[in-house]
Amino acid sequence: MQKELSYEDIQIGDTANFSKTISEFDIYQFAGLTGDFNPMHINEEFASKTFFEDRIAHGLLTGSFISTVLGMKLPGPNSIYLSQSFTFTAPVKIGDTINATVKVIDKQDDKKFIRLKTEVWNQLNEKVVDGEALVMKKSLERK
Repeated sequence: MQKELSYEDIQIGDTANFSKTISEFDIYQFAGLTGDFNPMHINEEFASKTFFEDRIAHGLLTGSFISTVLGMKLPGPNSIYLSQSFTFTAPVKIGDTINATVKVIDKQDDKKFIRLKTEVWNQLNEKVVDGEALVMKKSLERK
């Protein structure tokens, strides 16, 4: 397990990432959890007749892997996710391998706020999600 970072440990320019291959199960599981059964995501016949010509993953499923990076790696545990912007720039399909990346772009010391550039890329090095997050990094618990 990675050592937990303190606010002071985190520097502008620091980066972290998480990669995952999107499966059909992931899409069905997300639909079940959220109630979003849009046929664009779950109905192969319907999706084949659309602009994308195939089922696509939910945008927020793809974007949710940013939360994995923020909560587990950078800034990591004891972080409070305050806000997130998303622009979905390309579809993610079953079998695509995505890489969620975050980069520290600003810190506000008085409130322990960290602003991060957030992006998700596919295996073809195409950006599929672009955005920015604001996170508050709480102090490490002392025993």
